[in-house]
Amino acid sequence: MGELVDRVDEQDRVLGVVERGEAITRHWLHRVATVVCRDEEGRILVHRRAADMSRFPGQYNWLIGGGVEAGESYEDAAARELTEELGVRAPLRFALKFLCRGVISPYWIGIHDAVVDEDISPDPDEIAWHAWVTEDELREMAGGPTFVPDGAEALTRYLSPRPVPPPPSPGAAGTS
Repeated sequence: MGELVDRVDEQDRVLGVVERGEAITRHWLHRVATVVCRDEEGRILVHRRAADMSRFPGQYNWLIGGGVEAGESYEDAAARELTEELGVRAPLRFALKFLCRGVISPYWIGIHDAVVDEDISPDPDEIAWHAWVTEDELREMAGGPTFVPDGAEALTRYLSPRPVPPPPSPGAAGTS
């Protein structure tokens, strides 16, 4: 049996458990968790996917991640993928989530940030090459024909200003 994931609806509510391959084939919404890895200088990790990957072989991406297993949280999946793909652990910070219509299939994507301050050991079955690049260098790469299209969309959303929640109003709970 393949990887089991939660099939979800347009509001990211669980409808049931299905095999990830079936969710992709039938274009059912499911969840993907990713991590943006930065070094201590703020550069972002970019990588080329292994040539024998089932999806986007040999293409460049900036997100580390994969499917969220049935019953797993986005954050737990992102942490698991970080360890599986790069051999590291790092604190994660939620950045954003959006419904990606995807080139192959639609899915909800949760994007997390991590500062990686240790040497990485990329899984050669997943990552053929990697480098640390600036945001400007990454933007330039993302415009190329060999960049994962869903990754390019995620980069645009990630680098766009996001609303900052308003400060609590005077007299709100917890204020004096």
